[in-house]
Amino acid sequence: MTRWKEILISPSTPILKAIEIIDAGAMKIALVADEQNRLLGTVTDGDIRRGILKGISLNEEVRVVMNSNPITARSTEAKETVLAIMKLKRLHQIPIVNEQGVVVGIEILDNLLKSNYRDNWVVLMAGGLGTRLRPLTDEAPKPLLRVGSKPILETIMENFIEYGFRKFYLSVNYKAEMIEEYFGDGSRWGVEIRYIREDKQMGTAGALGLLPEKPSNPIVVMNGDLLTKVNFQQLLDFHLEHHAQATMCVREYDFQVPYGVVKVDKLKLIGIDEKPIHKFFVNAGIYVLDSAALELIPKGEYFDMPSLYEKLMELNCETVVFPIREYWMDIGRKDDFDRANGEFWEVFG
Repeated sequence: MTRWKEILISPSTPILKAIEIIDAGAMKIALVADEQNRLLGTVTDGDIRRGILKGISLNEEVRVVMNSNPITARSTEAKETVLAIMKLKRLHQIPIVNEQGVVVGIEILDNLLKSNYRDNWVVLMAGGLGTRLRPLTDEAPKPLLRVGSKPILETIMENFIEYGFRKFYLSVNYKAEMIEEYFGDGSRWGVEIRYIREDKQMGTAGALGLLPEKPSNPIVVMNGDLLTKVNFQQLLDFHLEHHAQATMCVREYDFQVPYGVVKVDKLKLIGIDEKPIHKFFVNAGIYVLDSAALELIPKGEYFDMPSLYEKLMELNCETVVFPIREYWMDIGRKDDFDRANGEFWEVFG
């Protein structure tokens, strides 16, 4: 329960400042309290991302996104009791308060369990042809192109390792032997790597139908040509918190119409919106899937991830979106590749 005072904030704290506090510490939460340290609420990464989806500005006060009725534990309760509460409620952090509701500490589930190891498999899609990056991909597959000091796929894998993931499947096709030779069985990174070998292009989800076993835990799936600083631990926690069968990472995309948009009612001019900016959430190529969702993928057929999500929605399965607020770059074209190289050391150095 040490250093908990560093995550105390007031309800008027800007959301941006709360993000800094959450991201900087191992506790991944901020505690909102009054001047006497009485607990008013909590703020997690999930609370903030839900606010983003509602269109709340990150400059607003944290009170608009905080959980004002958090589950707490008393300082007099045994650690075994606190751990049982956290498991029952699927909590990763729980504030500890005294009888007056004053914060006196915080317990973190990983600390109580003495481990941050994730038993979830990560599937990295590394079988694409990289056509738009030719001639760079004539000699090497896109996941092995170097951005900064190492291949794209190595940076991706190391980011997952940082968050406790140790089991990887690499889906390979184009120049598969080069990827297999570079990464081997993963022992160089202290992880386990297995391979899904596509004998044909199978789309962004089809290769999952080739998994040799049914996973007992949710799996994380990511395109092998993305560079991002997404917190994968927060992503998986978000998926579990919402009892989802499928989670899709999304990012905000802005598009400005270069003209004045005219509003009409039949022949009558009723307004002019000068060069409006439209905002959308677009698919970011990172997913979390439960084993039940994988059963919907046809075996040995071409199948894209949007088709899987459409099926899940048709069946009224719980599908949620996780908005990315961190660095994200899809290296699909030569100018994306050049930009990623220019930004690498600032972001990943």
